[in-house]
Amino acid sequence: MAKSKTMYYCKNCGAQSAKWLGRCPECNEWNTFEEEVILQESATAQKGRFSPVVQSAPKVIDDIELTRFPRTETGFAEFDRVLGGGIVKGSIVLLGGEPGIGKSTLLLQMALRLHGQKVLYVSGEESEAQLKMRAARLSSDPAPHCYVLTETSTQQIFKHIDSLQPDILIVDSIQTMQSDLLESAAGSISQLKECAAEFQHFAKRTACPVFLIGHITKDGSLAGPKLLEHIVDTVLQFEGDQHYGYRMVRCIKNRFGSTSELGIFEMLQDGLREVQNPSEILVSQHEEDYSGNAIACILEGNRPMMIETQALVSSAVYGTPQRSATGYDIRRMNMLLAVLEKRCRFKLGAKDVFLNIAGGLRVEDPAINVAIVAAILSSATDIALDNKTCFAGEMGLSGEVRPVTRIAQRIAEADKLGFTRMFVSKYNLKGIRPSDYSLQIVPITKVEEMARLLFQ
Repeated sequence: MAKSKTMYYCKNCGAQSAKWLGRCPECNEWNTFEEEVILQESATAQKGRFSPVVQSAPKVIDDIELTRFPRTETGFAEFDRVLGGGIVKGSIVLLGGEPGIGKSTLLLQMALRLHGQKVLYVSGEESEAQLKMRAARLSSDPAPHCYVLTETSTQQIFKHIDSLQPDILIVDSIQTMQSDLLESAAGSISQLKECAAEFQHFAKRTACPVFLIGHITKDGSLAGPKLLEHIVDTVLQFEGDQHYGYRMVRCIKNRFGSTSELGIFEMLQDGLREVQNPSEILVSQHEEDYSGNAIACILEGNRPMMIETQALVSSAVYGTPQRSATGYDIRRMNMLLAVLEKRCRFKLGAKDVFLNIAGGLRVEDPAINVAIVAAILSSATDIALDNKTCFAGEMGLSGEVRPVTRIAQRIAEADKLGFTRMFVSKYNLKGIRPSDYSLQIVPITKVEEMARLLFQ
């Protein structure tokens, strides 16, 4: 007979304790312990768990054969890019994002496109009729390979899996799943750990890829213990601005690929559309030139893309100058303003400065620094920059323009998109032949030199 006991779990890091603690000894957060009633497993229940097929034994690392992971394409080239080339057999992927951002739409659309693969879509949040309505909106083609199951009990789910034998499993969402081995409510820390462990054992035992949809908290982190992110092989963040309609899949953790890749989609009436050329959404299409606009060539992962930076410099009305940045770290913007004040003698201390990255994207690449400085100077002088000019360079505290990585890829992307002039660091031109490109490459060493060339 199973017995129940009371345990306390930290909702921030997942640490457990037999009694309530005001401060977690693991993550040092206050008032994060929550009480949960746990049903201890009986010997029969423990035997019913998944167990590895092959007993492990220590091996010399030189004797281990290097095997390639076979991958299955998802039907989305952008999604394949983020996953590292496709779905790996036996992998478990966690997809998180805000409510209504399109997590279920993305995975259901992927399931409908995976012809030749038997896909089981398990939903604990929607009914069969709701899923049918969504699928009819996403695709009009027949999908005899896609099966739908509305269930929250993991034990019942595994019974259906044993009879169906799917090639790919999608769970929407992990917070709604509940194991009969525990007495606590669905979504609790113990249930999340137990259900995630059961799906992990299933994926490794059967080599069936598992996709888990996860909720996030109000501060943007994945709901549940941090252990959930350690259990899975890949953690993806689905983000975007509701007002733009563009969605980005960002890789946070990936055991089978790079963690710096980014996939871009556009949310339409009939589902998500891949954006093969991100510059089309990140650079505004206008015939006239406006002051305060500058185009930077940044890198997201291994992909170069053009992005428009918009700056507005105006006189401070209320005496205290305002500083605001959307899509960019405001502390780095203040640093660039201090460099302009010191090196270029631009008096911006009594000016309001507003900065915006077009398209709703948040940029961390330091190569955008020179473009931001150019946009601020353009707005301060009210002189428009040529929309066929782009920038790629990092700004130092002494006003020097520092080199950036993968400059050849950036120049090639600018050349392909029809730009006629590109400002780069002089120290970036080693091994670069300007004659190989049709655009003019302008080498600069200091911010004063760039200002003189732009506004002479």
